[in-house]
Amino acid sequence: MGTSPNKRIVNTGAATEEKTAAAARSRPSAQPVSDTIFYEQPLNERTRTFLRLEYLFRQAGHHLDSDTEWDSRATMNCILEIVDIFGNTNLKSEVIKELDRHSSNLKRLDQNPAVDRSQLATLLDRINTRIEGMHCIDGQIASELKSSEFLNSIRQRSAIPGGTCDFDLPAFHYWLQQAPEQRKQDLVRWLGSFDSIGQSIQLILSMTRDSTPLKPELAQHGVYQRTLDSSLPCQLIRIALPGNLPFFAELSGGRHRFTARFLQFSTAEERARQTDQDVEFKLACCVI
Repeated sequence: MGTSPNKRIVNTGAATEEKTAAAARSRPSAQPVSDTIFYEQPLNERTRTFLRLEYLFRQAGHHLDSDTEWDSRATMNCILEIVDIFGNTNLKSEVIKELDRHSSNLKRLDQNPAVDRSQLATLLDRINTRIEGMHCIDGQIASELKSSEFLNSIRQRSAIPGGTCDFDLPAFHYWLQQAPEQRKQDLVRWLGSFDSIGQSIQLILSMTRDSTPLKPELAQHGVYQRTLDSSLPCQLIRIALPGNLPFFAELSGGRHRFTARFLQFSTAEERARQTDQDVEFKLACCVI
């Protein structure tokens, strides 16, 4: 159990320094700066939802690997946000439709002599496996999580800043003080409700990203605009920038055109400004 609120902990300077040094030794080494930073802009609501879920699944998986109370809190927050997304749309049918669409498009390539039939067959098998897995899901996805009194109590308080504090949710506080193995077992079980659809979404996004290679482009005076072919609906815009540039890409657009602006990064209070320099970058308009 955690420290009793009635006990006051007093640390001497030496003890505090030792704890600080021990904490520093236990921290993982700093993550190296990425050589390339990718910026993505979805051009329809379906892809937007898939990207948000991918982000939450990755975040949950990262924190799930650690044993601390704070990582369990972070994983729980991800689970609750995932549940919220599934409560707003019928994602099961959306994912099946998207897998069927990719399968139909790929089958048309079978007559193309330039296509590697072995790789094509492997990819079609993966799609069919994911479709079968989706059809095996009975009823609504994660319906048991939506009806859980324990999870709903945390979900309701999460909308309030600091609302999941120990005194607000004693049941949650109790759960967080259990052995890491027990907490992880519960979290894995709850996340397991999304295994099939999560793997399907990851496959869809992987195929979308791999459908179009990145090509070099130039943003004159920090801005790039492009009109899209309406006969080839674009799903996703991807931009790759060298990580050592002092710029970041801000993307906006819709079905017919998009704009990329390259802004000077700053953590100061002033607003980021578009650079007047020409910026070389790589671009992919994923249309699969």
